[in-house]
Amino acid sequence: MEACTLKREADHGTAAILAVAGYINNEGGEAIARAAREILAEGKRAILLDLAKVRIINSIGISLLLEVLEACLSENVVLAFCNLHPSVAKTFEVMGLSQYARLFGSRDEALAELARL
Repeated sequence: MEACTLKREADHGTAAILAVAGYINNEGGEAIARAAREILAEGKRAILLDLAKVRIINSIGISLLLEVLEACLSENVVLAFCNLHPSVAKTFEVMGLSQYARLFGSRDEALAELARL
């Protein structure tokens, strides 16, 4: 499996963008959680995770994303995902992540909606 990489891209207004690639396992999930904590400390209103280059997430990765979601909800910060591979979207649906996070088909769609915050 390809190791998870994470790149913080230029913020879009009050939204921070993280481009994620590879396999989200415990190491990848922990990297995302660290980055999310840093963004929350900055006072952003939204975090957008672009998962265009992610094809698989294991159960530990999902549990870490749920922790990120809980932290965002407690701070009234929107957690959004875009460009989900069908298998990742199905996993999010089964695990209930899609009930509390925002899911978008494309980055442009997500940023247009998040700009309204």
